[in-house]
Amino acid sequence: MVKSKKEFSNVEKIWLERSGRKLSYSPRERIGVIEVENFPSLGKLTALRFLEWVQDNPEGVIALPTGKTPEHFIKWVHTYLANWEQPDLQKNMQENGLDISRKPDLRGLQFVQIDEFYPIDPRQSNSFFHYVNRFYMQGFGLDPKRALFIDTSKIALGKGEKLTDIFPDNIVDLTLRTRHPESRLETRQKDFILRVDEWCHQYEMKIREKGGIGFFLGGIGPDGHIGFNVMGSDHYSTTRLTPTNYETQAAAASDLGGIEVARNRLVITIGLATICYRPNVVAIIIAAGEAKAPMVYNAIQQEPSNRYPATALQKLPNARFYLTKGAARLLTERAYLDIKDAPELDDTMVERVVIDLALARNKRILNLTRDDFAFIRSSQLVLKRYQGSLESLKAFVDQRLRKKIERGRQPVKDKTYMHMGPHHDDIMLGYLPHIVHLVRPASNRHSFSYATSGFNAVTNSYVRVQLEKAKHWLKTDEFQRMIEEGYFDTDNEIGRQRDVLQYLDGIAAHSRTMKEEGDARRLVRNLIFLFEENSTSQLINRIDELVSYFQTQYPGKKDLPHIQRLKGMIREWEADLLWGYFGFHTNSVHHIRMGFYKGEIFTELPKIDRDVMPIYRLMQLENPDVVSVALDPEASGPDTHYKVLQATAEALKMYQRQNKDVKVLGYRNVWYRFHPAEANMYVPVSLNSMAIMENAFMNCFGSQREASFPSYEYDGPFCRLAQKIMVEQYQMIKICLGREFFGSHESARMRAAHGLVFIRMMELNEFYQHSEALQRSMENK
Repeated sequence: MVKSKKEFSNVEKIWLERSGRKLSYSPRERIGVIEVENFPSLGKLTALRFLEWVQDNPEGVIALPTGKTPEHFIKWVHTYLANWEQPDLQKNMQENGLDISRKPDLRGLQFVQIDEFYPIDPRQSNSFFHYVNRFYMQGFGLDPKRALFIDTSKIALGKGEKLTDIFPDNIVDLTLRTRHPESRLETRQKDFILRVDEWCHQYEMKIREKGGIGFFLGGIGPDGHIGFNVMGSDHYSTTRLTPTNYETQAAAASDLGGIEVARNRLVITIGLATICYRPNVVAIIIAAGEAKAPMVYNAIQQEPSNRYPATALQKLPNARFYLTKGAARLLTERAYLDIKDAPELDDTMVERVVIDLALARNKRILNLTRDDFAFIRSSQLVLKRYQGSLESLKAFVDQRLRKKIERGRQPVKDKTYMHMGPHHDDIMLGYLPHIVHLVRPASNRHSFSYATSGFNAVTNSYVRVQLEKAKHWLKTDEFQRMIEEGYFDTDNEIGRQRDVLQYLDGIAAHSRTMKEEGDARRLVRNLIFLFEENSTSQLINRIDELVSYFQTQYPGKKDLPHIQRLKGMIREWEADLLWGYFGFHTNSVHHIRMGFYKGEIFTELPKIDRDVMPIYRLMQLENPDVVSVALDPEASGPDTHYKVLQATAEALKMYQRQNKDVKVLGYRNVWYRFHPAEANMYVPVSLNSMAIMENAFMNCFGSQREASFPSYEYDGPFCRLAQKIMVEQYQMIKICLGREFFGSHESARMRAAHGLVFIRMMELNEFYQHSEALQRSMENK
């Protein structure tokens, strides 16, 4: 491949210099990279570069992304354009390389929509057509007459035709391109698919007639896709109707209302050749957080390959990756320079490098040789800078790992734990095997608090089925009697606990009927609370109304507030069941329902009175010694995890004034995981603990059994992905310490281990430093 010269703009040169990084790490980095400190800065840099480009190309062709990726880009473009004449902002723009004498006019730009789900009604709020019209046509003031849209209500449709007439089940079978149709409907569908293919060809030609895209901005998907050009896409691909892969479907599940919908959706996407058609196109990929680091590494450091779609950009001189430090973490030369430029090596940095070397060489740490350390530049440099011999370095890291395991298996007594989860399965997926041992000593006290109602994780179809079952039970004499006796009264705590016991008895008896009665009891209780109706006829009418609602709403549509509340109460019921499984009453489970969680694309930040104070009051009530938090790294996991962590940190600062010596248990789960060097406690996990976790999850989390919103890493329920992670972590440490460490250990618990839970225990000051660093990375503070 002929290497292209990277031509940085004025804005980029300033930000590149500010980052402290060199212009290029050639030949290792095949695309220009600019690192920034935090997520908002990523949006700010992108907005400045976009406006700089528009100044020189007022009628240029642009393609901009959808989803959460461009949140801060959109906000900064608005900020600059709306306040262009303000002196403070003008100074800011000048300092960032922007010419303030030329205010950009976006009305002349020619917009190209990058992609769209297919089939989908463009009027739906979860369609990309709706998104680009809301945030770019209206939000940026672009001219719709100068735009190319992927409007599925018009593509290839004749007069009087509707998509639902051609694809009544919303499933498009692309095998019809190459086989004979078997029915009159299939004949019609085949003809239509070929018409869509022709439309895609015409869309491609219209882009090329404009000279190609001049400014392309996109994110990078879990399989490395840009646009919907998934792993395996040809670098010469053009606009087309195409299926996606599992990773992309899982990422889209939250937009479409569940993986069961996403599996059946095709996409129309511009191709890799479409993006690269114009040789001087400014093609920018933005990525934030450590979760994106593997995809970023593949795009920038791998040879051009269909396996890594973004490598198609390597031939473009104006291609860029704008990255947070977390997203750039795996870029080889940068990791080496981080060690080289560090004033002194901290223990975690040393441990990380040596562990990575052991895993790369598949050797026990104590067996590593000087030649092994020379295998990777970073490990060679660590050995050179380490204040000690090779043997002492290996022994140092080996002992650190052993101490972490010893800490993880030590019994805990006389402690009060306040377990905090952003969502209702976060705690169990993060460290349930640890809790299994913590709950055994009677001297330990536990409470379980959930910050949000979690309604986004409950599908319409699941609620509808539960309502229909509840309607059946409502018609029974038993339920009529319970209504008359006040069993479902909102202040009947004994009744709430009996709901749980009824369901758990059903688990024990392997009785679906008993479990369904428990489900129905709690759902009827929730309906009475929500709608203040307690007669059988009123409740049946209400159920019929709700069933009709769920039958007529398209998947992924934002629900009305009372529907959100109902779905959230279903999630709360599941958490009550989980901890009832371990003997805890419902009064040990707290549902906070933080107000920032509203189901919007861009969510607001937590507020003190609304979101922090409820957590603080629970701390006063429970008087904990240990508080747990989901400790996701920079922008890597769900946005909710970060916001709950910040609210918990503020509540702890208030609670600390009581001079209570509190520790923080930081955990991660299926969304991200600790590097072994980051965790300071490894909890051994036996096959028995794994079985407990799966049985509890599959029995208690009814809305999640089918994994409607799964991880892109695993096609199945979250409990099995959590187990997979625990096993992988065990295998890593087994390589580092040697299989004999576990197999010949004096402790039966250690010999029985086949997984490890990684935890980071922190003093409050350390936790505050971590939360403040995250806040800087997310909020530009």
